[in-house]
Amino acid sequence: MLLSNSFIPILKNNPSEAKIKSHQLMLRVGMIKQASAGIYSWLPLGFKVMKKIEDIVRQEQNKIGAQEILMPTIQSSEIWKESGRYDDYGEEMLRITDRQNREMLYGPTNEEQVTEIFRSSIKSYKSLPQLMYHIQWKFRDEIRPRFGIMRGREFYMKDAYSFDVSDEEAFYSYNKFFLSYLRTFKRLSLTAIPMAADTGPIGGNLSHEFIILADTGESKIFTDKRIFDLDSDDTQLEKASLDSMRKKYEQFYAVTDEKFNKKEFEKIVSKENQLITKGIEVGHIFYFGDKYSKPMEASVDLPGVKKDFVNSRIDRWIKRNICQVPQGFIEKSLRSKNILDTQLKKAEIICKEIFKNRGEDNFRKIETAMLREVIVKDNVIISTGGGTILKNEEILKKSYNILLHCELSDLIKRASRNKNRPLLSSNVENKMKDLFNERKDLYNKIADLKIDASTNITKTVKDILNSLES
Repeated sequence: MLLSNSFIPILKNNPSEAKIKSHQLMLRVGMIKQASAGIYSWLPLGFKVMKKIEDIVRQEQNKIGAQEILMPTIQSSEIWKESGRYDDYGEEMLRITDRQNREMLYGPTNEEQVTEIFRSSIKSYKSLPQLMYHIQWKFRDEIRPRFGIMRGREFYMKDAYSFDVSDEEAFYSYNKFFLSYLRTFKRLSLTAIPMAADTGPIGGNLSHEFIILADTGESKIFTDKRIFDLDSDDTQLEKASLDSMRKKYEQFYAVTDEKFNKKEFEKIVSKENQLITKGIEVGHIFYFGDKYSKPMEASVDLPGVKKDFVNSRIDRWIKRNICQVPQGFIEKSLRSKNILDTQLKKAEIICKEIFKNRGEDNFRKIETAMLREVIVKDNVIISTGGGTILKNEEILKKSYNILLHCELSDLIKRASRNKNRPLLSSNVENKMKDLFNERKDLYNKIADLKIDASTNITKTVKDILNSLES
């Protein structure tokens, strides 16, 4: 098409609502046109530019083995309720109802949607890892949209997701995306620096923002100037090379204001290398662990284990799920015998006999195997034996752990009345003291909630529910 025939509505003057140079220029040269607050039409010139950027992003995602998919803009509220984010996300989420009175939403991001796809499709660890990305419109109801497309309500975004079977593999995927971002921004002639950042409402326990310097930026940054001299040109898609690349960047202090520590900054970075300025976030990567896969039950079969969650980095069960269990069920569970004892009896194996004939080590191996089996089941309360913590700390971290605390004197009295405890068959008081001192730190370390269990069972249950609800 001839340029003379192109639709390029040029403006003579800067629109009053445009406060920064990029916004002014995009409006004046006819790249975009505002439709409403924070929402823009992309006109032929602007759309062409956006598609060229999209092509570069797509090429770099493909190079690391990510596969492109396309997810819907409108999502069911149910999957967001499963993850626990439906009520937590706030007023930025645009909630709607269809003609069948089903609750829907305009997706602000896609963690839930992609996890739902994964859980319905992937069942074996042999299918992992999986890296997927999509480029789609998003909507967040910003309270104060500004700076044109920089802080808009509707925006065009690439988001990518990895599903991995272990921490090691997940960090490998994380580093692949880290490299992909660095290469993408370099091709766009942008000097984007990876900075340790807060995870915000997205969640997770590791996060890097990619920041470009700009006086109009909303992010305040604190960094060592020497980080700008680095590049990733020699990095290969191998674990060792990627680890080395990320460590190279992380050796220099570079954080956003949420992570800033003044004493640390002044201690680590010499005065001449300190840089305090503003920047604009142009990319963000997160390590979620099983933040989404666990509550949404996205799991795979592992060799020798019935089920395990996709990433082994542990988050706790959402308290809301526990509060939904009726009090009577909790009370019954506390009154019943150890669930592991029950499973062993079904197999015609008695704990006392295992201790006597095979020793404690063999008993702990059987206990671990059965714990792995029952801990992934839905709506289950497991009352473990006191020694379960010794070999199973990492397994227990996959659940929400309630410590029923009693004074040592009370525990000795209770143990003296129970003649079926193999480790307490004689000399109960001294053995209880030894076991208590050996295990108390482990109990406290793993406990998400501590409850005084020195009173009756009914009060203990009420205390648990009240604590969870609060």
